[in-house]
Formats: sequence, C-alpha cells, structure tokens
Amino acid sequence: MSLKKRSTGGEQPSALGALNLRVPFVHYKIEIPDILQGAILCVVPLSITALMTSVLGIPFEIAVAFVLLNNILYLVHTHFGDPTVAGWITAGIPLYVAFLSSYPEGDARILALIALQLTVSAIFLGLGVFKGADALVRKMPASLKSGILIGAGISAIMGEFGADGRVWTMPITILTGAVLGFFMLFSETASPLRARYGFFRFVAQYGIAVPFLIAYVLGIIIGEVDAPVIEWGFTTIPLGTIVREYSVFGLGMPPLQYFLDAIPLALAAYIIAFGDILVMDSLFKNADAVRKDEKLVFSPRRNSIIVGIRNLVHGIFAPFISLSGPAWTGGQALVINRYMNNPRSVMDSYWGGATSLYWGMTIAVVLVPVVTLFKPGLNIGMALTLLIQGYLCGYLAIEMLDRQTNLERGIAVIVGSVLAVQGAAWGLGVGLVLWFFLEKNWFADAYVATHHGHDEELADDPVTDQR
Repeated sequence: MSLKKRSTGGEQPSALGALNLRVPFVHYKIEIPDILQGAILCVVPLSITALMTSVLGIPFEIAVAFVLLNNILYLVHTHFGDPTVAGWITAGIPLYVAFLSSYPEGDARILALIALQLTVSAIFLGLGVFKGADALVRKMPASLKSGILIGAGISAIMGEFGADGRVWTMPITILTGAVLGFFMLFSETASPLRARYGFFRFVAQYGIAVPFLIAYVLGIIIGEVDAPVIEWGFTTIPLGTIVREYSVFGLGMPPLQYFLDAIPLALAAYIIAFGDILVMDSLFKNADAVRKDEKLVFSPRRNSIIVGIRNLVHGIFAPFISLSGPAWTGGQALVINRYMNNPRSVMDSYWGGATSLYWGMTIAVVLVPVVTLFKPGLNIGMALTLLIQGYLCGYLAIEMLDRQTNLERGIAVIVGSVLAVQGAAWGLGVGLVLWFFLEKNWFADAYVATHHGHDEELADDPVTDQR
C-alpha cells in the first residue's frame, strides 16, 4: 500500500470527493513524535473522569469508556477533511457543572446533560448547515461575548479554590503543578529559554504534561496522592450497560422543561466554542504562509457539522460532561508548531501529525496499565486544565474589550459576575436587559437622519455657506 503524493502547494490527496476521506498509510504518514505526544497527553482527556464520577455518579470504568468513545469521535475530523485537532468546549465546564448540580443526583442529572448536549448539537448542526454561525457571533454585542468569557473564567477559578475545590484536597501538589504549568506556557522568562535551549524547547512542547508528571510524582512522595495500583488489560466499551443506564434508549428522552432550561447555557457554550473556530482559522492561515508545499483548507461550516454530529452521538448514547467542541487549542498548537518548524522531509503532511496525535492518545486510553498508572492523579490534571482555562478566558475577555467603551466593559463585568454566581440563564438575561436599556441607542438612526438633512439645508443656504 503506497502513500499517495500531493503536488507542491496542493492539498493532501483524499478520497470520496467532497467528504475528503483520508486513510492512514494511503493519504497520510503516521508521525511517531505526535504518536508519543498523544500518549503522554492522554492524562488530559482522562482528567474529565474526575468530574464524571463526582458530578454524574458514573463509575470510573464507564467514564473511561466514555473518554475512549470521545477520542474515537475526535478522529472523525481529520479523517473527513477538517484539519482541527478537536476537543471539548472546555471554558464552559464550570458552567455545565453548576447547571447539572441544580438537578437531583442520579438519572435527573444524566437526563439534564442529555438535554444540554442535544441542544448544543442542534445549534451546531443548524448553524453549520444553514451558514448562520458567522451572523450570530458577528451580531452578538461584544459586552455579552466578553461577559460570558469572564463568567466562565471566574467560575473555573472559584471552582478550584472554593471551599470544596480540588486545590484543598492536595494543595502542594496542585499548586506546584499550576506554577510549573503557568511558567512553561505563559511566563516572560520561559519564552527566551525556549528560544535558546533545545532541551527546554523539547519539554515545553508537551504543554501541561510535564508539569503534571512532576506534580504527580511529588504528590506521591509527600503523601497527598495515593500510589497507583497497576492493572492489566484493555479498555472496552460496555455497550449494553451504557445503552441501558445512560442513553435515551434506557432512560428515555428528557422532559421538555429540561430542554428549555438548557437553551441559555447551550447558546453560551456555542459562543465560547465559536471563539475557538476563529483561532483555528487564523492558525491555518499562518501555517499556509510558512509551509508553501501544502495547502490547508479549513471550513468552519464543515467543522460545525462534525461537532454537531459528535454531540448528537454523545447525547443519544453516552452524554459527555465537557461537551464536544471544535478544537483543543493546546493540542492544535503542538501539531501546527511542529508542522511549521520542520520541512516536508521531516513532516510530510500536516494531516499525519494532527491524526497521529489522537491515534497515540486513543491507544494509550485503550491500555488499562496506562489508565491505572495515572488514575490517582487525574484530579491534578483536571485542576490544571481548569486553572489554565480560567486564565485564558480572562485575558481573552479583556483583550476583546480593549477597543470597547467603558459602558460595554461595565456591562461585561456584570454579566460575567452574574453568570458565575447564578448560571448562564441569569447571566444572558441580565446582559440582554442591560444591552437593551443602556448600550443600544434606539434613536441613533433618527438622530443621524435628522441632522443629516439639517446639515444639507445649511450647506445649501448662501448665508451660512461661507466656504
């Protein structure tokens, strides 16, 4: 089986016409460095099991099966023409937890998550098929968009440092990991170190994986984290149990009220996710400018449709608490940086790297020894993910408000605060009321029309026209 070659500057070959199917060893090479990165970074998707067990009451083994299904669905993107390294709608996780916590434990919470995920699926599919995504986000007031990000960021930090937050269950471990993670990703000191030293650059390319490993080992040494008990075998997906206890076929469809309750949060999740789409579009344009030998085509519409399908599958069969989103920014940065910094002789095609990352991660999740090795430290991974997400939401919101008025900034802070404390419905509701009464100038058009006509009269008057 030979690898199909592309012409210089063209797209990587694919099959099935518009579906752009790409098959390993036929349409892309397996990239060993990205396989290894994916295997190390399996701690990131596995960290969501901590929330699935604590919030939804799902047994750990079932939660790992959900993660495996989620990882398999990631691969749909790069195998059907969407170049994104897919991910969750991570910034909204604290909002989903608050929403689900308002329902009684047990089946009610599972049904509430099903309603939320199916509603998110409908939004992505609807806006993807009918091309309404751009219009929705373009017309959304900046005060409301940035307010949602502020609320998501505050919720993430409050959740980790609150009275029942993960930080206080293993403070030295998590705070050490957080300091190292923030240093590696955002520090002004780390940037020149990455540029100057190859070893530091090598370590930095693994994102939060190395800080996680250091914190995990430290936690075991000082007794804050239990030592792992290695088990052997392979992760399976127990379809019978999942269909019977967690799907719409076993639990039935959620009540209509659950769907109505989910609409504000689903809209907030979509707005957060659309920011990732804009980031991806910019990254691929930058990559095309550097690697002239390959053309990367990113279609927000195709991405939205695949994200909608992933949420639909999860909503029907295996509701996933982080929801399915358009991209994992951290993983995307790893792949695209390696692609841009290496010639074709080293990394033949972007598609090999983007797909290999998730092949490595999925294989690692299948191996029970790997899963059980990291199981005691999954709360560390979840805490680091949410703390970094809180930071990112905060600076993106402030950056979005950089060219806005003080009125818009004030509204954004109120929206974010209410959303963090009372949830998405209250946050969006308060934001729309404030926009309606404070930000929207209902007489602007009439004022312009009136004064425009008045100015024309003055211009025609020989007495006032002294030019």
